[in-house]
Amino acid sequence: MALRTPLLLAGCLLVASFAAMADSAHTYAFGHAAPAAQATRTVEVTLQDISFSPKSLDVKAGETVRFVLVNKGQLLHEFNLGDAAMHAEHQKEMLQMQASGMLTATGMGKMDHSAMGHGAMMKHDDPNSVLVEPGKTAELTWTFTQSTGLEFACNLPGHYQAGMVGELNVE
Repeated sequence: MALRTPLLLAGCLLVASFAAMADSAHTYAFGHAAPAAQATRTVEVTLQDISFSPKSLDVKAGETVRFVLVNKGQLLHEFNLGDAAMHAEHQKEMLQMQASGMLTATGMGKMDHSAMGHGAMMKHDDPNSVLVEPGKTAELTWTFTQSTGLEFACNLPGHYQAGMVGELNVE
């Protein structure tokens, strides 16, 4: 009983923090999400267990790229644009989502957050990120601005550390 109260409180705080993040506008120094119709180039990226192909990408500042993401692996994977610090923070969120039952090895789990006494839902809805289930294809379209130190990565627990990260060069 003594452990249950702190866990319940931690869960409530976690959901509240996700709700606060969802309400704030997503802005990124390296660019912004764009409609696929605005893409000037399409790049196919294969997600495997545990790698990306290609391992690095070059884009031009101002270019809008439509990423077609094909998961040929047996596990759920993520394609997330950001720098190393952003990925480190997102990995913490993904670990919490996995611990809550929201993420499984192969897809999105189900969790009834209303049972916690609030209507807030945790979501994976950042515009610079998409989850791709095994055997599925997804898309993300992004307009890049001048930036350095960018990566594309899978931030599911352990994937980044196992090498599922690639270099993204903006010229």
